[in-house]
Amino acid sequence: MAPEEQDAEMVEDPTQVTLTDNQLKNAGLETGKIELRSISSLLKVNGKIEVPPQNMVSISVPMGGYLKSSKLLEGMHINKGEIIATMEDQQYIQLQEDYLTAKIHFTGIEAEYIRQRTLNQSKASSDKIFQQAETEYLAQKITIRSLEEKLKLIGINPEKLSETTISKSIQITSPIDGYVSQVNMNVGKYVQPQDVLFELVNPTDIHLSLTIFEKDLSKISIGQKIFAYTNNNRDKIYNCEIILIGKDVSPERTIQVQCHFENYDKSLIPGMYMNAEVEVSTNNAYVIPDEGLVRFEGKQYVYIASANNVFDMIPVNTFNNENGYTQIVFENDLEAADKIFVLKGAYTLLMKMKNSEEEE
Repeated sequence: MAPEEQDAEMVEDPTQVTLTDNQLKNAGLETGKIELRSISSLLKVNGKIEVPPQNMVSISVPMGGYLKSSKLLEGMHINKGEIIATMEDQQYIQLQEDYLTAKIHFTGIEAEYIRQRTLNQSKASSDKIFQQAETEYLAQKITIRSLEEKLKLIGINPEKLSETTISKSIQITSPIDGYVSQVNMNVGKYVQPQDVLFELVNPTDIHLSLTIFEKDLSKISIGQKIFAYTNNNRDKIYNCEIILIGKDVSPERTIQVQCHFENYDKSLIPGMYMNAEVEVSTNNAYVIPDEGLVRFEGKQYVYIASANNVFDMIPVNTFNNENGYTQIVFENDLEAADKIFVLKGAYTLLMKMKNSEEEE
C-alpha cells in the first residue's frame, strides 16, 4: 500500500494532526492568511421610557379647597385649556370680596390723593397731609395689585369680576395637551395647597433612558443609532438616536444615556421598560471565517497549517461575529500575519484528530 494511502498517525502532541496527501485532497480544506478588519457587534442594553420634566405637570391648587367634581381617569386624553376639575371653598368668596371692596375704597382714596396734591401745589395744604394721602393711595394700589395676582393664581380673571359674578367655586384647566398619568384625589376631599390632585404628561417628546455599563462607554457616541424593542413584541423595532450621554457614574458603575425616538408611537408609555441594541465597531481585529473555527471541550480553536500537511490547533478567545466572520484573539503571543490558517473545514481536522485518538 502506497504511503500516501495510509492513515496518518497522530504525533505525541494531542493538539496536532497530520494528513496524508490523499486525505488532504479529499478533506475540502481552504487555507490562507487571516486579516485585520473592522467588525461590528451588537451591544445589548436595557432601559425605560421617560419624558423630560417640562412635559410632566403636577396639578395642585395654591389656596386649597374641596374637590367638587372631576371626570379624569388614568390614561384619559386631555386638551390644553380643558376643564379638568372644579374646586369649592369659602376662601374663594372672601378673596373676591376683598378685591372688590379694595377697588371701591380705591376710588375715594384716589380722589382724595388728587385733591391733596392740587392743594399742596398751591400751598393750600401742608406737605404732611399730602404725604399721608399719597401713602394711602400707593398702599391701596399695592393691595389691589396683590389681590389681582391671587385671583389669577386660582384662575379668576379680575377684569371680569363684579358683585354679580362672585362664585364659591373655581375651575382648574389643563395647561398641556396630553394624558392623565395619575389621579390622587377623590371628589369631596379637602385638598391642601401642597397636595397634587393629578399628574399629566405630554408624551410627544418621550425618550428612552438606557443604562450603560462604564466598561462599554467608549463604544457609544452622540448620534449613534439604537434599535429598541419591548419584551412583549421583539419583532416591533423602534429606531432611536443617542442625544445625551450622562456624566455621572452610579455606585453600580453604570451611566444613563438618553435616546430620542425617530417616530412617536402612542403605544409607548412613560415608565415602560425596553431592551435595545447598539451597533458598535471594533477596529483592527483579527477575524476568521466561521468555518475556520472549532469548539472543543468548552474552548474555541483555529488550525494553523505548516509543512508536511501538519495542522496545529491553537486556542483563541472569540468576540464579535458579523457576516460569517468571528473576531479572534490568541491566548498565546502569536505573530499571525505570516501564518497560514485553515479558513474552511476546521471541523474535518477536529474529527480526524478525535478519531485518531480513539484508534490509539
